[in-house]
Amino acid sequence: MATKVFQLILCIFLFSLALSLPSHARPSKPKAENPTSFDFIKHLEGCHKGETVKGLQQLKKYLEAFGYLNYSPNQAHANDDNFDDSLEAAVKTYQLNYHLKTTGALDAQTVSQMTTPRCGVPDIVNGTNWMQGGKKEANHTHNNIHTVSHFTFFPGNLKWPPSRYQLTYAFAPQTSSNAISAVARAFNTWASQTQFRFSQSQNFASADLKIGFYRGDHGDGAPFTGRNGALAHAFAPTNGRFHYNADHSFSVNPVAGSYHLETVALHEIGHLLGLGHSNVQAAIMWPSIPAATTKGLNADDIQGIRTLYA
Repeated sequence: MATKVFQLILCIFLFSLALSLPSHARPSKPKAENPTSFDFIKHLEGCHKGETVKGLQQLKKYLEAFGYLNYSPNQAHANDDNFDDSLEAAVKTYQLNYHLKTTGALDAQTVSQMTTPRCGVPDIVNGTNWMQGGKKEANHTHNNIHTVSHFTFFPGNLKWPPSRYQLTYAFAPQTSSNAISAVARAFNTWASQTQFRFSQSQNFASADLKIGFYRGDHGDGAPFTGRNGALAHAFAPTNGRFHYNADHSFSVNPVAGSYHLETVALHEIGHLLGLGHSNVQAAIMWPSIPAATTKGLNADDIQGIRTLYA
């Protein structure tokens, strides 16, 4: 009898312990509902210049966050729901970057793309459009096949110096073993295509690259705001920080409603090494990724990293 009581108490204790683990200690389970704060954009479908519709001010904030709008403090319509010329121009630039018809209006295809969860790193930085005019393009001919490269770099072509091609990486406390393994595989993939060699360290404070799962304002100047569509973000060389948004659901294998840990890691490690966003949809550096989707390195990604470190 005493043994059964002990077993019951032990089961209750272990169950309670599992529930109390922080969310970043293990990949999230998919939930029945997975709303994001980008969902407001769905209600703006069909809006165009000249209209005043509730929610357009929020759309302006969205486009500002990813670099498409930059109102001056006293500029008219900066903080209202008016679809003005500046908003139309921003929407057209967004459509151009994502290979959509450049109508300047919020058509169904544009709304669908805007509501897709994506990397939190902006597409346009300091007025430089990584995915169009500011990108580094190169034309190449190989075996009579003409290709155009669409990879981009951070402004200033930030990269790691040759003395730091052997980098250590570490994980924030309580990161799950599944997440650690997924990120390690992503590092190995990049190592196979570059001169970099990555090794895991147990010393988070001194590691060159630091990975963790965070919520809200986590001290890096780029707060997550819940399930806002930003799956993760990473900083240019030689900062070394890579953060998953713990409010999203992540999984080791493709699961409906969850985002593939390794695929997200491949993208963010690209940023850690100095790649910006690509406008090649098949590239790992394309800014967005649907749930339950896996991707690997594309020829554009490999060419980009090799060009940066040539």
